[in-house]
Amino acid sequence: MRTIAVDLSPEQYHDPEAMRRRVAGELGVACGDIGEVRVTRRILDCRRRNIVYHTEVAVTMRGETLPDTERMEPVRPVPAGAPRVVVVGAGPAGLFAALRCLRHGLKPVIVERGKPVGERKFDIARLAREEVVDPDSNWCFGEGGAGTYSDGKLYTRSTKRGDVGQVLRVFVAHGADPGIMIDAHAHIGTDRLGPIIAAMRRTVEEAGGEYLFGQRVDGLLVRDGAAVGVTTRGGLRIEGRAVVLATGHSARDVYAMLHGMGIELQAKPFALGVRVEHPQELINRIQYHGADYSRLLPAAAYSLTAQASGHGVYSFCMCPGGVIVPAATAQGEQVVNGMSNSRRNSPWANSGIAVSVTPADVGSDDTMALLDFQRKVERRMCEAAGGGTAAPAMRLTDFMRRRPTSSLRRTGYLGRTIEAPLHELLPPFVADCLREGFRQFDRRMHGFITDEAAILAVESRTSSPLRIPRSPQTLCHVSVAGLYPCGEGAGYAGGIVSSAIDGIRCADAIAAWIGQG
Repeated sequence: MRTIAVDLSPEQYHDPEAMRRRVAGELGVACGDIGEVRVTRRILDCRRRNIVYHTEVAVTMRGETLPDTERMEPVRPVPAGAPRVVVVGAGPAGLFAALRCLRHGLKPVIVERGKPVGERKFDIARLAREEVVDPDSNWCFGEGGAGTYSDGKLYTRSTKRGDVGQVLRVFVAHGADPGIMIDAHAHIGTDRLGPIIAAMRRTVEEAGGEYLFGQRVDGLLVRDGAAVGVTTRGGLRIEGRAVVLATGHSARDVYAMLHGMGIELQAKPFALGVRVEHPQELINRIQYHGADYSRLLPAAAYSLTAQASGHGVYSFCMCPGGVIVPAATAQGEQVVNGMSNSRRNSPWANSGIAVSVTPADVGSDDTMALLDFQRKVERRMCEAAGGGTAAPAMRLTDFMRRRPTSSLRRTGYLGRTIEAPLHELLPPFVADCLREGFRQFDRRMHGFITDEAAILAVESRTSSPLRIPRSPQTLCHVSVAGLYPCGEGAGYAGGIVSSAIDGIRCADAIAAWIGQG
C-alpha cells in the first residue's frame, strides 16, 4: 500500500474511473495494475478559479486490499466494585471521558441536568413555539450538550492534544457517516446526531456506566482537600474517587457555585458579536467564482478573520445551508446560534461574526466581570426585542451606515425577528470592530456586504468567559485534588472534537492518579 497526495478537479473526484486514471498517472503505472483506491483525506480549495480537492489517497496494487482503519475497539464491561468517577455533564467532554474511564476499568456515573436526547427535542420545539426557555433542557443543556443541536461540526486545530481519528472512529462506530474520517471540515448534521448520541449512551450503560438525568449539580463534596462527589438540586449525594466537571460554557450556576465555595476561577477572554445570514446561492456564487457546481460541490462555506482597533474579528461556527436558532439558557436573555442538517440544504448561509473581548474592554479585573458583561448584553438584546426569544435584527447594509432598518427580509431564524438598531444596542467597541471587520471581509469576498444580508443578535456563547484553572501536568484543579475541570466550560476546548479529546485526557489523568493511590 502507498499513500500519495493528489489534486483532483471536482469532476475527477466524483468520477471513480477518472480518479483511478489520475492516480495511475501520478504513480507512473497502468490503470489496470491498480487495486483499491481510497481517499483518506480531502479538503476543498476554492481560493482560485480552478477549484480542486487536495487529497491523500491510499492505493494498493492489483490483488491487494486496504486495511479497515475505521473500526473502534470494543468497550468491555467494568468489573463489579470498580472505582467510581463522577462525570458532571453529558456533552462531548463528559461522554468521551466516560467512555475512556470504562477502558481504564473505572465506572463513570454521568450526572446531567437535562434530559435524554430523544426527550430534549420536545423542549426545544416548545421553546420555538411558545418562547419558553426550560433552564435545564434547551439548545445548550441536555444529553449531547450544545453540539448536538448546532450542526455537529468536527473541525479542530487541537491535533497535538490527542488522536482526532480516535474520536471520529467512535462517532462512525455509533452511526456517523464514514466520510467524517476524511473531511478536513467534517460535520455530522443535527438531524443525525441524536440517534448517534443515544447509541453512545447505550455503549456506556452496557459496559457498566450509569446515567442520572434531570439532576442539576448544586454542590461539590470536598473531603480533606479533595473532591469526592457532588450533590444535586434533586437531593442526591453522588460520591466517587474523582469528579470530572464538564458542564459546558453556559452553566453559569456552576461557576457561581464554585465562586461561592472559594474555589479559584479566572477571567478568560471570549468573543461577542452577531449572526450574519446570506442567501446560500450568493455565498456559492462568491466562493465558486460564479461557476455552477451545484451537482458536484457542497453548499459553500467561508472562514474569515480580520484585525480592528487591536481586536480580532472572525467568523465562527459557519453553517452553510443552515438556520439560526434561539440559544438562551434562561428567560430574559437573547442568544443566537447556528445549525444545519446533514444535507445542508436550506436556502440560507449563516455564521457567527465575533469580536474578541478582554478584561481591559470592560474596565475590570474582577473574576466575574466578563461573565457579567456577557449577561448584560444578552439581557439588553432581549429587552430590545420585547422579551421571549424574538431576535433583534437589521440589514447588514443599514448596520454599516448606522441607520435603522424598516423592511427586513425573511430570515432563517427559528422564531420571531424584531427590527432593532443593533448599531446602537451592541457595545460601541464591538459595533465599531464589526463594521471594520465586515469591510475587510467584503474586500476578500466581494459582495459580502449586501442588502440581501441580515444580522441577528447576539452571538455571545462563543466560548467560556471563565477558566477553571488546572495543572498542565496532572489536569487536576490547582487547589482541589480529584477535581478535573474539562472541556469548553472549563476553558480548555472549543468545539466537539477538542472537547472530546480533553475528556479523554482527563480520564487518562484520573486513571493515573487512582493507580498511584
